[in-house]
Amino acid sequence: MSSSSLNKVTVGGLLVTLGIIFGDIGTSPLYVLKAIVGKEAISEETVLGGISCIFWTLTLQTTIKYVILTLRADNKGEGGIFSLYTLVRRTKVPWLVFPTIIGGAALLADGVITPSISVSSAIEGLRYFDPAINTVPIVIAILTALFLIQQFGTKFVGRFFGPVMFTWFLMIGVLGILSIVHAPHVLAAVNPLYAYRLLAEHPNGFWLLGAVFLCTTGAEGLYSDMGHCGRKNIRASWGFVKVMLLLNYFGQAAWLVGQEGAFLEDRNPFYSMMPDSFRWIGLIVATGATVVASQALISASFTLINEAIRLNFWPRVRIKYPTDLKGQIYIPSINWMLYAGCVGVVLFFRESSHMEAAYGLTINIDMIMTSTLLVFYLSLRRYRSFIIFLFIAVYATIEFSFLIANLDKFIHGGYVSMIISLAMIYVMWAWYQARKIRNRFVEFVKLKDYLPLLRDLSHDFSIPKYATHLVYLTSANYTEEIEAKVVYSILQKQPKRADIYWFVHVDVMDEPYMMEYKVVELIKGNIVRVDFRLGFRVEPRINLMFRKVVEDMVKNFEVDITSRYESLGRKNLIGDFRFVVMEKFLSLENDLPFYEKIILDTYFFFKRVSLSEERAFGLDTSSVTIEKVPMVVNPVGDIPLKRVK
Repeated sequence: MSSSSLNKVTVGGLLVTLGIIFGDIGTSPLYVLKAIVGKEAISEETVLGGISCIFWTLTLQTTIKYVILTLRADNKGEGGIFSLYTLVRRTKVPWLVFPTIIGGAALLADGVITPSISVSSAIEGLRYFDPAINTVPIVIAILTALFLIQQFGTKFVGRFFGPVMFTWFLMIGVLGILSIVHAPHVLAAVNPLYAYRLLAEHPNGFWLLGAVFLCTTGAEGLYSDMGHCGRKNIRASWGFVKVMLLLNYFGQAAWLVGQEGAFLEDRNPFYSMMPDSFRWIGLIVATGATVVASQALISASFTLINEAIRLNFWPRVRIKYPTDLKGQIYIPSINWMLYAGCVGVVLFFRESSHMEAAYGLTINIDMIMTSTLLVFYLSLRRYRSFIIFLFIAVYATIEFSFLIANLDKFIHGGYVSMIISLAMIYVMWAWYQARKIRNRFVEFVKLKDYLPLLRDLSHDFSIPKYATHLVYLTSANYTEEIEAKVVYSILQKQPKRADIYWFVHVDVMDEPYMMEYKVVELIKGNIVRVDFRLGFRVEPRINLMFRKVVEDMVKNFEVDITSRYESLGRKNLIGDFRFVVMEKFLSLENDLPFYEKIILDTYFFFKRVSLSEERAFGLDTSSVTIEKVPMVVNPVGDIPLKRVK
């Protein structure tokens, strides 16, 4: 969608929103009530109490917290925990990085569980036709096809997402109405008294909150995908989605109260309330909806990692842009990591009922982390203290109650999602912390002290010319500074004579799609600094961007890029450009504390297997020189070496 269409509600916008935003939360009727009833005998008290909890969870957690409040916290139209972090980090509270990393990792772990449980829940409907069927190979085949098509982009398939989800929501709503007419008294469960009785009086009532929570797991994805559709389209379509979801939930409740005293066993109330003649159609539509839900979460994972890379929370990995749609990306390493995780989950649990135990715990933690950051956002926006304290009181109670209930799942399978989440947290933390350690020991010098030397070197014809234009990437944030290693590289390591020296700096900005640059001529026609200001969602194609800068400067007669070689200059040929990238490695001359050694070893391991510096900055050219620079963080002390005769 274009950026302008995000700011207004349109029929097309609403349709796309149904396909992209509500896939996860929209397919929750496939497993939520089944999880609430579990293996116990069906009782009206449990069913009505459970449906009351669902109603109020969707109202308080999804509608009020996310659709009304959290969607306000947009960063130039973008949402998600990393976008929220960019809004609140100006508070200069250093520990906010912890909830950000934990929340991002938890959402990635959810990306492994959601496709597995959604597709499994839908395909298990085949057992109504053949109870002995093994659904695992079918589920894996669907997941394999889904992850294979990611590399081609979803522009074509995406056109069908909206209509598929509209059909799905319309179907579940109508099915719910047809079932409710047989037991309309279930509608009384909108009274919160039913929820209170379940939680306070039922022996296991409080622990059922772990199953109830599954109805709102897609709320965090709803916020993360805001940039694709816009706040107004999400809010406008949520009314329709919520009504359809509630109709289906109440319809399942109506069917369940008619089965009081029986056991669900392998039956799913979602399929059981359907007319027998309609079940095949229901199965096909449900399968399509779960594929859409899975696709939405995979795309959200790509976006999440892309933002994490730009904010230095994740190693640089190869990113592809398979279509011309804004924001659509494909990250091969993440795609196949998610695929391996999904297949592993399916093979390990085999049944969606078993996956329910692993599902919900990490996303619950993610929601708590989002709430933590949101408190700081409300404070920054100068909301009244009363509103902030009310928000903390209400959502701390709700989300920590869900967390305590979800912790009961840990030994039954929740440890799987926690292990995945902890692995992600470790990678993010190690990468973030290692860069802080590394940057602590980067030495900067005043560039003005070396400008005369650089000018003299440029005109010293006793030294062979290294390049007409010599371009260095620098991490110095200030124009008047430069890394000591860059000066050493030019003047001492191998004196590099060039006609023009360029220093290029890339600054990642909080605005998602900013693309600006600034040029400072330190010595006219001899030494130039270029600062790129790129949003955290913009691919840093420095090779192309630098070329554009040079073209603009040539048009404005600010620089002459004609070759300075006499024979070539007469023919008006363009001079050669050579980029130099300084790549650090951990020197053996370090005596590191245990913690820093582990962090830096992890950092350099992922650095070796991740994207190289030149590829990460889009320097897809043969004219790149990589200079290895030893990184000495903590030099080894005096060596007790004794000289003998």
